[in-house]
Amino acid sequence: MAVTVSLINMKGGVGKTTIASQMAHAADRADLKVLGVDLDPQSNLSQSIMGVEAYVDHLAKNRPTIVQIFDDYIPAGPNHNSPRPIDLDGIIVKNAGYWSNSDLDLIPSRLELSRTLKNPTGKERCLAKALSRIGDRYDLILIDCAPTESILTDAAYFASRYVIVPVKLEFMATIGLPLLARSLQEFRIENDDHTIEIAGIIFHHADYSSGPETKQAIREVEREAEENGWHIFRNQLRHSKSYPGAARAGAPISLTDYARRDVIEEFEKLKNEIFKRLGI
Repeated sequence: MAVTVSLINMKGGVGKTTIASQMAHAADRADLKVLGVDLDPQSNLSQSIMGVEAYVDHLAKNRPTIVQIFDDYIPAGPNHNSPRPIDLDGIIVKNAGYWSNSDLDLIPSRLELSRTLKNPTGKERCLAKALSRIGDRYDLILIDCAPTESILTDAAYFASRYVIVPVKLEFMATIGLPLLARSLQEFRIENDDHTIEIAGIIFHHADYSSGPETKQAIREVEREAEENGWHIFRNQLRHSKSYPGAARAGAPISLTDYARRDVIEEFEKLKNEIFKRLGI
């Protein structure tokens, strides 16, 4: 069965999608069967893996997305005159990775997922139930989460064994961590039969310098991690313009035009540390 990991921080802009997409490509390259799950209405993971043009084409053809998992049906469309039960194989975008023989699949998202937030009753286990039917197909399932406390967060918790927390080292770096700690604690109390734990925090630097703001942010995050008993990954992900370039191309950082060798090697070390921590 797959190891299922959610990337969560209650603060946006911290690198969740960057890490999720690059981990997915790296696992794919290592001949692991990977499923990416885009649980964010902004659909950044979908675009990062598929590439923008392919993703726009996917929406233009009105193909199903994760929205149908939460709605529990596929609505009538140009080729179907009535609603249909969901077919996971029809929702999953097969071989969505960079290579022609890719083992990276994707459950894409779209903006309409935000409707789920308006009527969340009874939907928190929909994703977990869906993934439970296909978990034996994959080695790794990566869920990219929205930076909010909502039904989508609960859906990620129910579907996951581990949580990875990217943190950008900047002013107010810890603002989302107390909320995450409370959120997980409440989930565990209400669902004591479900095992979920923080695999670790990943530091995402704003730049290559280590000025006073960065050092202060590190101290604050380390203090928060110690209070909650959270692991901090030793290797860090520094800022590079190559990562947005990789997202636009739907490519791994190692094959992105003009990506610096030290950036590529840095991510490789982080990836190895993460996979070892997850037992992959």
